[in-house]
Amino acid sequence: MTGAASGIGAATARRFVAEGASVVIADMQDDLGRQIADELGMQAFFHHVDVSSENQVRALIAAAKDQWGRVDVLFNNAGFGGAIGPIESTSLDEYEITFDVLLKGVFLGIKHVAPLMKKQGSGSIVNTASVAALRSGYSPHLYAVAKAAVVKLTETVSLELGHSGVRVNCICPGFIATPLAAGRPDAGEAGLDRVRNEFGAMQPIGRAGEAEDIANAALYLASDESSFVTGQALVVDGGITAGPPWNRWPKWMTESRPIKMYRPKGR
Repeated sequence: MTGAASGIGAATARRFVAEGASVVIADMQDDLGRQIADELGMQAFFHHVDVSSENQVRALIAAAKDQWGRVDVLFNNAGFGGAIGPIESTSLDEYEITFDVLLKGVFLGIKHVAPLMKKQGSGSIVNTASVAALRSGYSPHLYAVAKAAVVKLTETVSLELGHSGVRVNCICPGFIATPLAAGRPDAGEAGLDRVRNEFGAMQPIGRAGEAEDIANAALYLASDESSFVTGQALVVDGGITAGPPWNRWPKWMTESRPIKMYRPKGR
């Protein structure tokens, strides 16, 4: 799984290992990645990868196959916030690195694991998208566009690989309290608590999402429990794409009061 050194990726690695899986902690953050692998013991190993490099992604898939003998699940999770700011001040370099990580990385992971899974006759590919792919106004421009492309890539590839026994789905997380959301990869509990307070007030369910919420969704999509699920974008967002929480609606919409019914004469 990519982006597994922190946040959603690390939580998912822990969840999978707890269920008996063997995992590859794939990330550019070498120290954090090795710490997670050491924590998880014999069921995990760390592999450095830049998901925008085809050679490195190819090597990652090969390393997983060499270590474990097969690859049953690929979790394309690596990501970052991407280019921020007005469209007119976004440079071409910022555009390219945003799409290299958020979209090309997913494409390369699917490309290089597909032949292996097709040969096995089974496999589950899970991609991390975002609610920003479904609703505008939740993210910078290019992040939203890249994540929308991940959703569409998930759908189209699922049609190609389905008859080979390979399922392809994505998860659309809402506002999740992770180091990425806190603005720095080494954010401590104080930073995460600040994010939790901010996000909790915005969501109908009344709390911020946690990395474990997404890990549970990834486990479901990876497991046989979802054997009839493919080509889907599973939204895990505390209800935010449904709308604002009731307590943030205007009072005239939520307070009980009698209404005057107009009835035509003669009825």
